[in-house]
Amino acid sequence: MNLDWENLGFEQLPTNGSIRVDYANGSWSEPQIYEKDTVELPLGAQVLHYGQACFEGLKAYTLKDGSISMFRPDMNAKRMIKSAERICMQAPPEEVFIDACKQAVKLNKEFVPPYGSGASLYIRPLLIGTEAMFAIKPSQTYSFYVMVSPVGPYYKDGFSAVDALVLKDFDRAAPHGTGQSKVAGNYAASLKGSMLANSEGYPIVLYLDSKEGKYIDEFGTSNFIGITPNNEYITPKSSSILPSIINDSLKVIAEDLGLQVLHKPISIDQIDQFCEVGACGTAAIITPIKSITCDNFKTDYSKKSNQNYLQKLYDHLQGIQNGDIADKFHWNVAVN
Repeated sequence: MNLDWENLGFEQLPTNGSIRVDYANGSWSEPQIYEKDTVELPLGAQVLHYGQACFEGLKAYTLKDGSISMFRPDMNAKRMIKSAERICMQAPPEEVFIDACKQAVKLNKEFVPPYGSGASLYIRPLLIGTEAMFAIKPSQTYSFYVMVSPVGPYYKDGFSAVDALVLKDFDRAAPHGTGQSKVAGNYAASLKGSMLANSEGYPIVLYLDSKEGKYIDEFGTSNFIGITPNNEYITPKSSSILPSIINDSLKVIAEDLGLQVLHKPISIDQIDQFCEVGACGTAAIITPIKSITCDNFKTDYSKKSNQNYLQKLYDHLQGIQNGDIADKFHWNVAVN
C-alpha cells in the first residue's frame, strides 16, 4: 500500500469497501461486502426527511506485536443502541455491530497503518432509516454500514494546544433533547457555531448548558476535562453531554496515575480553577486547550501547569492502544 502513513490527514480515503447489514420484517440480514461509495435510497426515506440517522466512531490499530485490534467496540455498540432508542430506530445487536466492524477491518487489512506511524484505521458505523413515507413515524426498515479509512491526527499538529471560544448565542442540545445521543442532527446543529468560531481563529467551540447558559456542557466535537492543582480530574455532569468512550477510559487511567476523578457541574466562572484543560474524543484522543475565551475574557492555561497530566494520560492511553503498555483492562479486541 503506497500511502504516506506518517502524514495522513483526518479524511476519507478510498478503500476496498464497507460492510452492510439490513433490517426488515423484524430481523437483520447476514453481513455483506458493499463495494460502492454511494448509497441509493427512496426519495421519501426517513433519514432524508426526518433525520433518522445515528453513527459511531472508533479505531483499529496495529499493535507492537503486529496484530490488529479495535479499541472498546462493545462500548460503541452499546452507545449506538442507546442513540437509536432515543430516535426510535432499530439498532443492530451488540454482536452484529462488533462482527460487522471486524469484517470491515479484515476487508481493509492493508489500510490499517503500521505500528509506530502515529496513524490508525478510523471505523465509522452508520445506521439509517430507509423506509419511504410522508408520515412522521419510525421507519420499519434500516441499513447499517461500517465504513473505514486510514487517518492521521484530527488536528494536523497532533497533540498540540488550541484556543477555544465559548459561544453563548448557540446551544448544542436542549436539556431533554438528544445531547446524550450520537445522532446526525446534533452535528448539523453545531456547524453554524463552529464555522463562526473558525472564522475568528478558534479551532474549537465550548458550549454551555442551554437552560441557564452557565454550566459547561462540552466542546463541539468532544468532552471537556479539567485538571486542578490539587490533582483532580474533573469532567462536567449534564444530561446533554454525549458519553465519551475515550473520557471513560481516561478516567480509569487517571485514577491509576493518582488523580481524583470527579464528575460534577462546572460553572463557566470556575474555569480559572484548572491548570490544564483538554478536549477528549475518539478522533483526537486528547486535544490540550491553550486558552478559553468567554465574553472577550481569555483564560490562558499555557503556563499554569508543569505536571503535564494531559500528556501522561494521552501517552498512557495511546500506549495501551498500540500495545506498548499492558492492556490490563482488556479494552483491545483482536481482529486477526
